[in-house]
Amino acid sequence: MQQPASPQAIFLMGPTASGKTSLAIDLCQNLPCDIISVDSANVYKGMDIGTAKPSAAEQAQAPHALIDFLDPSDVYSAADFRKDALELMKTSIDKGRIPLLVGGTMLYYKALLEGLNELPAADNAIREQLQAEAAEIGWQGMHKKLLEIDPVSAQRINENDQQRINRALEVYRISGKTMTELTEKQGEPLPYSVVQFAITPTDRKVLHQRIEQRFDIMLEQGFEQEVRDLYNRGDLNPDMPSIRCVGYRQMWDYIDGQIDFDEMRFKGVAATRQLAKRQLTWLRGWQNVKWLESENNQNLASVLHLFT
Repeated sequence: MQQPASPQAIFLMGPTASGKTSLAIDLCQNLPCDIISVDSANVYKGMDIGTAKPSAAEQAQAPHALIDFLDPSDVYSAADFRKDALELMKTSIDKGRIPLLVGGTMLYYKALLEGLNELPAADNAIREQLQAEAAEIGWQGMHKKLLEIDPVSAQRINENDQQRINRALEVYRISGKTMTELTEKQGEPLPYSVVQFAITPTDRKVLHQRIEQRFDIMLEQGFEQEVRDLYNRGDLNPDMPSIRCVGYRQMWDYIDGQIDFDEMRFKGVAATRQLAKRQLTWLRGWQNVKWLESENNQNLASVLHLFT
């Protein structure tokens, strides 16, 4: 294969439960890769089962950077990720190795590829005003407001995602411009060439089955106790980014007595399927992506073919 003009990296993207981790570990056995996690949930310590974090055995085979380093009370932004990932990529490339970025947080990939523009700083007065409005009409009502102002952002942001709805409305009220307008102009692009792969089952029903099976395995592995430990800390709440992670919010509501076990399981699986749908929506509009089928045993060979 002809050597690219700039150092090369690999993106391995895809919806949750599509088989990214397994393929990434296989790649590390065949190429000099360093895995960098692209997962906004895996950054948190003490959140292992519900995030499907790579196990100790998997980590021993192929260490993952950018996992398990942040307390659940902290916030980790796309800008934080870009800064950390660029440093790790440079270190890997300087050693003559290949950064292998693996995960499903598509906003992080976008930030890495295109850079980030500076958005207006937070304005506490406007935030308080928005919180007061939300108390009156609810966050779904606030989402409807966002849909009128910035339909592109509204379609991307879940109607229950209070933090992102609040931020998008705040940006508009501060600047008079929508989040979409302000982010259309690209920032500093990624200074490396990238081969991009997306892995997913071709049949959506198969993906749904995999999601449901994995959720049940998490329950068997002790997911409830994991969330109880977070709940019992006393310093966390369901509006924090960590607890809003798929599955955690539903289990939190069960522990809090708001729903029963069966409803928790139903809502947890449904929320995970919605996440996968959003991830696939991102990917279908993605440029220069090579698709892999989850059940295909030739995926490793297909990727290696491009590097030999």
